[in-house]
Amino acid sequence: MEDGGTRHLSHECRVDMMEEEGEPLTGGDGLTGAGVILIPKLPHVEFSLECRDLIGSGRDRKPNALVQVAVIDPREQYLVSHACTEIVEGSRDPLFLTGVTFPPEYPASPETLVKLTVYDVRDKARDNSSFLGSATFSVSDLLRSKDDQLTLNLRLPLSTPDLHTDPEEVQRSSDGVLAVGTVLVSRVNMGEMEEGDMDHITADVQQAQKCTLVCESSQGTLNDKDNSPLTGAVFKNPVCKVYKFQTVDSKWMLVREQMEECTLSFSIPRQLLHLYIQEDMRRIQELRDLGELSPHWDNLRKEVIGRYGQVIAAYQETLAELNKITGPSFKPSCSKAQRYLEFIPINLHTQRMRVMCPRQTDAFYDVITVGAPAAHFQGFKGGGLQRLLSRHEAEKKSFSTAYQCIYYSPEHTAKAQEVLHSVGHLQPLISGLADQLLQAAQQHSMAGLREALKTLAGKTEQFVHALKDELVKSALLALHAAQPGYVTKNQNQTLPGHQGHSHQDHPSPSQRGQQGQSPPQNPGHSPGQPSATDSPVVVCNNVDGGSQTAPIREDGQTPLKRQDSIPCHKEYDEEEWDRVWADVAKSLNCVIAMVDKLQEQEPINNNQEQPIPKQVLADVITSHNPEGDWREQLCPLVVRLKECVAEVVVRARRAMTFVLLQEAACSIPQGLFLKQRRDVVFSQALAALACGFVMRLYAGMEDKGFLRQLHLVGLVAQFESLLSTYSEEIGMLEDMEVGISDLHRVAFKITQAKTDDPCDLQPVVIGRRDHYTVEVPLPRLAFQTLPHEIKEGKALQVYPVLFNVGINEQQTIADRFGDISLQERINQRNFEILDSYYKSLSDKVPSECLPCFQTQTDLKDLLGTLGQNVVTKKRKNVEILWLAGTICRRLNGIRFTSCKSAKDRTSMSVTLEQCALLRDEHQLNKDYFTRALDCMRSRLTQGEVVCQWDSDPEAACSVAENKPASRHFYPIALLLVSSHLLVVWLILSLVFLLAKYQ
Repeated sequence: MEDGGTRHLSHECRVDMMEEEGEPLTGGDGLTGAGVILIPKLPHVEFSLECRDLIGSGRDRKPNALVQVAVIDPREQYLVSHACTEIVEGSRDPLFLTGVTFPPEYPASPETLVKLTVYDVRDKARDNSSFLGSATFSVSDLLRSKDDQLTLNLRLPLSTPDLHTDPEEVQRSSDGVLAVGTVLVSRVNMGEMEEGDMDHITADVQQAQKCTLVCESSQGTLNDKDNSPLTGAVFKNPVCKVYKFQTVDSKWMLVREQMEECTLSFSIPRQLLHLYIQEDMRRIQELRDLGELSPHWDNLRKEVIGRYGQVIAAYQETLAELNKITGPSFKPSCSKAQRYLEFIPINLHTQRMRVMCPRQTDAFYDVITVGAPAAHFQGFKGGGLQRLLSRHEAEKKSFSTAYQCIYYSPEHTAKAQEVLHSVGHLQPLISGLADQLLQAAQQHSMAGLREALKTLAGKTEQFVHALKDELVKSALLALHAAQPGYVTKNQNQTLPGHQGHSHQDHPSPSQRGQQGQSPPQNPGHSPGQPSATDSPVVVCNNVDGGSQTAPIREDGQTPLKRQDSIPCHKEYDEEEWDRVWADVAKSLNCVIAMVDKLQEQEPINNNQEQPIPKQVLADVITSHNPEGDWREQLCPLVVRLKECVAEVVVRARRAMTFVLLQEAACSIPQGLFLKQRRDVVFSQALAALACGFVMRLYAGMEDKGFLRQLHLVGLVAQFESLLSTYSEEIGMLEDMEVGISDLHRVAFKITQAKTDDPCDLQPVVIGRRDHYTVEVPLPRLAFQTLPHEIKEGKALQVYPVLFNVGINEQQTIADRFGDISLQERINQRNFEILDSYYKSLSDKVPSECLPCFQTQTDLKDLLGTLGQNVVTKKRKNVEILWLAGTICRRLNGIRFTSCKSAKDRTSMSVTLEQCALLRDEHQLNKDYFTRALDCMRSRLTQGEVVCQWDSDPEAACSVAENKPASRHFYPIALLLVSSHLLVVWLILSLVFLLAKYQ
């Protein structure tokens, strides 16, 4: 099993809970892999461990004790590693911080045996330990025990090879083993402790050993809200720990951590891939609907369609592979470079820390941990998206000039996509509203008629406004010029040192990529920009192919012919589009006028109702019989309106498709490659954002202030990144910057689920690349408690911000010898977004809607301090991350923490933040801060088959086979320490890197 194959806690979330083959862990769903048979569930069993009178492996030496807990199935005779305590150094009576749990769904029976094996860890660095003794008990023994306690003798066989115990210090039993101490097993019910129980816990023992009781659990026991069916639909496989810490007033608080996988890790990328495929297939069909084009443009169209086909085939293959995957709902870090998993976020987990203190309201602190959204499979040799897109945009302008394409800026391309979406979205709405108008006319319902007309007029006005753009008009002219038989006047223009030739002699975009030749460096043209004027030359697009022979100039050279940005010609009526576009408004005026005329026929008892303002009556109205049927009078006018709208849609769709064709033609194959990379990064980012939004929504369902803020302003989503600005992590950060920025195109909508089935509670993604909506279904009862605006389907906005501070040794190199301008620019730009969000929130939402904290620093002051820090030149300025995280929590925001793989650096940041919250908000005793930090950072293994249970349980496994599985991360100070302590390491690293890249 791989290193990530062990199940860790959420603060390390960085946990890879699958084997390399993608199989679930042996202990992930119980002990079935070890042969344990599922029998009726036991009550929730948790217990703590304490050893007494331990005898070390040498005279006068106090042991460094550690207990490994294994489960034995008496039928299959296998040991399965279940838990492992931390190491308590230099004590004969160690009180361990880590407990053990058997939740109700655990497949264990009362006959299941638990083996406790105690080791003396002589050298943690070398993992050198000696076997001290073991004890075994059954689950039923603990359940039937008096006072919920068992006292067991630790037994050590006399044949143990490394026995160094003084025989005078031990008791020899009749069966040839030595008693080397006792272990006390105490059952605990952490979820049932009352305030009185806490007050009666004496601090005498704690003063001696500063005990922190920890109970590890694979299911929460303190609050049903954390494991309700609502959360169970999206969040799976919870792993929990429960701690008990002492406060400054000698009280006790319970701290519960719960880490879960999220089903959205796979479901969101699957949906996005399906949408990507549909969108690209529609684009291919739109390109084909352009009709007959000149040979030059037809060849470009075929090549673009071929490229789209390749992308679709690759996405379909990836989607098919994802649909085959079952098991854990996350991608481990060891799989980040796998092609079929490139759309899946790395190690996406949720973590909730719940704090319960006497006489205080419970507090929740949520964070989502995820690996940096980046195209790990594609690599970072050429940089990340931000750099690649900037470079590609500059090259595209040159390519468009050389290969007779009009250069369209990203803004023009985005506008074309917006127009395509608008006309595609509004046409069916207008058609449906027109039918409603006719239905109201048939029923002679003047109220229904006026209501339908009001909505129809609004949507038609929106439709006309969407087409009121010079881009549409210029694109129609360019499309007309690209059709066969078109003749227009162009300017002479000859490149210095080159003979003129027709545009068929130009290589295709793919050919020029193969040849590796740079295009002529002529400036690109944007729509509406005229070119320099020379002698006119006639160019004709003929059906048979090519341009007609151009006249020869006096110097004997043939001028180079290319298409103007906006072709100037007399053959195409430039006012035709204006007439077609205006026909829609005229048709609507006719409908309004007829409804006004019908309203005049209504009885006088409707006079009190506010009439629709009268419009100029069209000539066609006068021919209708005012006494006839309403529907018969309206039908011709409505049909005419629908026909005008349809004609406009056809023209606008073809024009905007031609814009996108030119944009694609001058950018393939690099443009489509970048689009694929951007799709990959956005998929990972959206899966993380959807996970965070759902988690925050579930937690705030009963918070009226939060729900008010949600629909009035929206939420801020703060991404904390710990990537360095060195080597390949620069590319990751550039990918992440673009991916997080693209999340501005996402909105959320809350809907009512069809049923309460978990399948119907999964969020659904709809939309296209330039705008997506994530619909979050809620059960009927929960949905009914929401504000009216949310229930009506109002789009809920999320404002993503990214703050990055590198903290590892590579950042030290970057600070001294590299460039950190990328990090500085990201922090400054996102501070402006955060500051703008706060100003909008202050104007629309009262401060009472925001959460309260013990530290009463004003939000405006925190923002001011953050603004000063982002412009301060300071190495590893982690104050930026602290301030941004604090502000996010004060604003009811969603917190994310990321590094390369969401493991070591992420765990260090999250655990440090949690302990700081306990200290600042819940008065954690200062003597417990370091112990709490170490406890949260410990790693425990569970579910591994250790060895076969022999007939002699005392000699079942050797010390080598039972090496302690617990370790602690190095202190956070090593990550944040000043760089001079790492000089030796830096020198060796530089030598290695120089040798590697030479």
